Parts: sequence; C-alpha cells; structure tokens
Amino acid sequence: MRISDLAKATGCHLETVRYYERIGLLPPPDRSIAGYRDYRDSDVERLRFIVRNRALGFSLEEIRSLLMLASRTELSCTQVDGVARAHLAQVEAKQRELAALAAELRGMIETCHHDTRATCSILQSLAG
Repeated sequence: MRISDLAKATGCHLETVRYYERIGLLPPPDRSIAGYRDYRDSDVERLRFIVRNRALGFSLEEIRSLLMLASRTELSCTQVDGVARAHLAQVEAKQRELAALAAELRGMIETCHHDTRATCSILQSLAG
C-alpha cells in the first residue's frame, strides 16, 4: 500500500505519516523497486492506533509508551492503566481550568452594556 492509500485509510495527512516515521512511531516501510513506500496492514493498524490516541489527547511520548506496552505480551494491563489514568487526570485538570476561564469570560460579557470603546467593561477587564 502506498502512502496516499495509508493516509486515506487512516484519515492522517501525508506529512504527518512521514513525521511519525521520522520520529519512530511508525517503522520504516519497505520500498518498492521504484523507491515508493510500501505499507503493510500492520502499519495501517498501528497508524489508526496513533490517530485514535492523538484524538484522545495523548502526547506523542505517551503514545510511544502505549505502543511499547502493547508490543510486550507478557505485561499486565496495569502499566497501560497507569498511563490512561495519568492522562485522565491531565484532561480533568484542563477541564477545571477551562471552566474557570469560561466563568471569567461570562462575567465580563454580563457586565457589558454596549457602551463606547472608552467605557467598554470587557476591555477594562482584559486590561486588568
């Protein structure tokens, strides 16, 4: 399978596929006689795993760890659980930060009386 087919099958951009190869998340593919990358079904599965985990907000290093853990059949799920729990804690912390930002913005908007720029309460709040 060529890189364009891999990209279509996984919803990943061509340059992103090449980047994942450069940083070692995807193994170097075989090459055709003409020098084209030749991907296998296992590469499609691996890239889908990467894309799915990126969509869940995992960092590339977290994904690298998960891929390594997935390849070690003798390990229990405990380590994977630890990575997932740590990521969930980060997501929940970010949610709290965003909720606080939303509340602050709502407060600014509620004080707006659509006055002139000179008396704009939103600009005054943003200026500190």
